[in-house]
Amino acid sequence: MAALGVCRGILKEIRIVKGSGYKHTLIYKYVLEQFRRNQVTGAQLCRAQMEALHAAQSCLCLLSSTRLHLRLHQRYHSPRAEVRIDQAAGLVGLRLPQQPGGKGWEI
Repeated sequence: MAALGVCRGILKEIRIVKGSGYKHTLIYKYVLEQFRRNQVTGAQLCRAQMEALHAAQSCLCLLSSTRLHLRLHQRYHSPRAEVRIDQAAGLVGLRLPQQPGGKGWEI
């Protein structure tokens, strides 16, 4: 992924977390400063730029994965009433086994 795409992705994640005033935060300014500092012209080849790009890609992956994890956690661990086992299995697309006679498990 190109550096511009990674920068835009990180700024998008910051916007999602911070809301409309994200351009006034310190993290926004820091990210832009780091990307501008590691810009390389066509006449240069800099190993530090590649390392910075890799770190930025890792940071973007962490931010987006954390956001998606929190969304899933809120969906499946909501503070609602206890659900029955068959309802919980249905949430993840499973069905409970049935007894051949059509009855449930008998103890």
